[in-house]
Amino acid sequence: MAFPTHRPRRLRQSAAMRRLAAEVRIHPADLILPAFIREGATDPVPLQSMPGVVQHTRDSLRAAAAEAAELGLGGIMLFGVPETRDATGSACLDPDGVLNDAIRAVKAEVGESLVVMSDLCLDEFTDHGHCGVLTADGAVDNDATLEVYGRMGVAQAEAGADMVGPSGMMDGQVAVIRQALDDAGHQDTAILAYAAKYSSAFYGPFREAVDSQLTGDRKTYQMDPSNRREAMLEVSLDLEEGADMVMVKPAMSYLDILRDVAEMSDVPVSAYQISGEYAMIEAAAANGWIDRDQAVIESVLSIRRAGADTVLTYWAGELARWIKEGRL
Repeated sequence: MAFPTHRPRRLRQSAAMRRLAAEVRIHPADLILPAFIREGATDPVPLQSMPGVVQHTRDSLRAAAAEAAELGLGGIMLFGVPETRDATGSACLDPDGVLNDAIRAVKAEVGESLVVMSDLCLDEFTDHGHCGVLTADGAVDNDATLEVYGRMGVAQAEAGADMVGPSGMMDGQVAVIRQALDDAGHQDTAILAYAAKYSSAFYGPFREAVDSQLTGDRKTYQMDPSNRREAMLEVSLDLEEGADMVMVKPAMSYLDILRDVAEMSDVPVSAYQISGEYAMIEAAAANGWIDRDQAVIESVLSIRRAGADTVLTYWAGELARWIKEGRL
């Protein structure tokens, strides 16, 4: 009887052996927590489509940031939900506006113990829900939007953001923001470029999270899900323009893109496990169809295994607690 020469199962015989042989691990510092703050909220507002996620008040956001720092997370990405909006998203430039005030409050809470990141986009602030300024015929004006992005980046840096995250997929956005930051004396403010951001159905629950006013779609500026090579062009341009980190978004349906980017990028690569990915697992688990905790772990491991140095995930705090408890 012939016996196998190679027995890979030897390295799977116990939890300790599997831990020793693991090729990819999750560490709290690899995780970034996305967080929403709603202007005028007196209590955290639960999101129906994202169980366990809320729109924060100023106080609850500070508490969440303090917990994130205590857990050793890599960063927190802030999104603002204003009470009033207009066609140009002008509230994004108000030093006392919801997002800039949140940046200032979180930075005062955590200091240098957590990287404070801020979403740099107009969609939360416009009454039409698009990520930029519109022309008279309703198209998104790329270059007029860039001018606002530059000013928005400076406002966020002055509020205390360590890193800004331009997510609007306007051509040339990283170069314009980098120049604006440098001209204003914020050379040390980093840019996490949403370099390959696809137009996706999986953003649905996020629209509730930011109370999006969007009608129509963003197909003229976010990437076509059919395209792979185009992602390499987008990432290359952002790197040339001075991005300090680059992101692929969404994560789980674009792991091939993430692998490509990880292989070509000379800066750290991030991926965003977006709201629809979160909601699918939570919904399946709530129906008893999958093991929730194992599905959460497996999903984030898949993103790390594909090449992400850091992962934006709504489970960041929970995963960090599991790691500290020795469950991971």
